[in-house]
Amino acid sequence: MTGGLEYALIAVAALWGAAAGALLPRAAHRFAVPAGEEWRSACPRGHPLAGWLGPARCRACRETPYGTDAGTASGAGAGAARSTGAGAGPAYGTGAAVPVTVTALVCAALAAATGTRPELAVWLLLAPAGVLLATVDFRVQRLPDPLTLPFAATALALLGPTALVPEHAGEWTTALLGALALGAGYFVLFLINPAGMGFGDVKLALGAGAVLGWYGWPTVLLGTLAGFLCGALYGGALVVARKAGRKTSIPFGPFLISGAFVGLLIGAYTA
Repeated sequence: MTGGLEYALIAVAALWGAAAGALLPRAAHRFAVPAGEEWRSACPRGHPLAGWLGPARCRACRETPYGTDAGTASGAGAGAARSTGAGAGPAYGTGAAVPVTVTALVCAALAAATGTRPELAVWLLLAPAGVLLATVDFRVQRLPDPLTLPFAATALALLGPTALVPEHAGEWTTALLGALALGAGYFVLFLINPAGMGFGDVKLALGAGAVLGWYGWPTVLLGTLAGFLCGALYGGALVVARKAGRKTSIPFGPFLISGAFVGLLIGAYTA
């Protein structure tokens, strides 16, 4: 791949990542609830939210200034809200800067490692979902079923036809076996220590095993070890900083995803 084409591909991937990341804040807000609770259906002030993708802003809030109940807003209050430049309403959550930046960097790195091979399209489609999963788990230590299981199914469904396209560098059969193997491995860890490994991690491992398995068993092993190493370093840093004890539970999903990302980069680069 020539230098100009490589840089153009990376730039396009970064733009795609930034655009996709801008759609994640609302979904992160709605999914980031403790285990056992229903997904959020309203903004922090109680206005119903429509849809799952988009910025974390409520259109109804622009008509209702803070300090006024949603059902009793006056026309004057709405004018005051507009005069403050509220636009689509006050932002809630942590905003779009982090998901936009992270997703853009992830997609750019994947493009740099994969090049013009057809599986790049699969990685770019899956990357925003991975960022969303990591964000939600980091916030509330929960990996939503509507994301984990479709992530694995989508990975395998997209890699199937990709294996028929010329110049691909992986094997769909190994991707399937990798999903089953990593899922089974995490399931054993869950049975051994349910307090330290959530069942959501088991479901997420299916998708991670699929993308890692595409490039073979060494990549599966590398990505798995990288995930545990990242988690151990994070937990150790918290203990040293006295922000956690040895028995403190930490979300493992972000590190499982980070390990898969590292393994995928190396696997794609060396393929």
